[in-house]
Parts: sequence; structure tokens; C-alpha cells
Amino acid sequence: MADVHAEFEGKMKKTIEVVKGDFASVRAGRANAGVLDKIQVEYYGTMTPLQQVATISSPDPRTLMIQPWDGSLLKAIEKAIQTSDLGINPQNDGKVIRLAFPQLTEERRKELTKQVQKYGESGKVAIRNIRRDAMDRFKAMEKKGEITEDDRKDYEDDMQKLTDKYCKEIDTLTSAKEQELMAV
Repeated sequence: MADVHAEFEGKMKKTIEVVKGDFASVRAGRANAGVLDKIQVEYYGTMTPLQQVATISSPDPRTLMIQPWDGSLLKAIEKAIQTSDLGINPQNDGKVIRLAFPQLTEERRKELTKQVQKYGESGKVAIRNIRRDAMDRFKAMEKKGEITEDDRKDYEDDMQKLTDKYCKEIDTLTSAKEQELMAV
């Protein structure tokens, strides 16, 4: 039974990692290479993650510098950034692309906070869906005679405790990201 429990806990941990990744892609006024994680560049006819075709560095807290390994990619990278929802205009000097992150306005901070709350809520919904799948599995096991009714109730209690633990972790992550966004 421990393997079923571990399986569902593993799924919940993966959900937490997805939420952390979503939060990393939300820019907080500081240069963070994580905002480029979802950007894909056409490289020899294949859509490729930006990190796989260029070096990304941060020369100062408000700037990211993207240096492609193949100089012919500059235009494609510039176009990919412009068409993304990043909201930053890339500066191309012929060798590297610079992204200057402006201070966030109060209005933009509030928009980003709503986006973070949406990511957090999606994570909690995913965790509750995992709990529902576990509960269904426990009921099926009881029906087949693999476990007793008391065992099922114990497993369901354990799964509820796990669900509460991971939902609380998402709340903590959401709160921390909101504070980061609202800090001037």
C-alpha cells in the first residue's frame, strides 16, 4: 500500500515543481533568466528552448544578456522575445541581445499578483484532482476485497493530510511570490 501512497505523493510533489516553475516565469522587476524558460526559437526548422541555443547572463540586476552560439540566430531570438508575452523590447547590437527590465508600475504589480494567484489556484486544483484519483483507487481496492473499509478510511485520511500539506505549501509559495512582486 505504501507504493500507492508514494505514487500519489510523487504526483503532488511534481505539481509543486510545476507551480514553482510557473512562478519563476513571472518577472518581478529584477532580471531573472527564468522568465525566458518558455521562449522557443526556430533553429534549423525545429522549435528549440532559448537556453539550448544561447548563453544567458545577467551583467547587472536589471539586465539580461543573451549571446547565441550561432550568430545567425540573433534575428530569430529577437523575434521570439517580441512575440512572447514578456513585455520587454530586446536590443540587438549585432553580437548579443540585451533585455532591460524596467521598474514595475503599481498596476503591473497587481496584474502579476493576480497571475501568481491563478497559478497557485491551478496548482491546488491539480493536487485536489490527485486526491480524488487516490480516493477512487482506494474505493476500487475495497470493492475488489484488496483492503478493508477501515483500511480505506485510514488511507483516505492520510491522503487528505497530504493534500492539506501540499495545498498549504502552495499558499506559502504564492504568498512569498506576491510579497516579492509588491516589494518596491
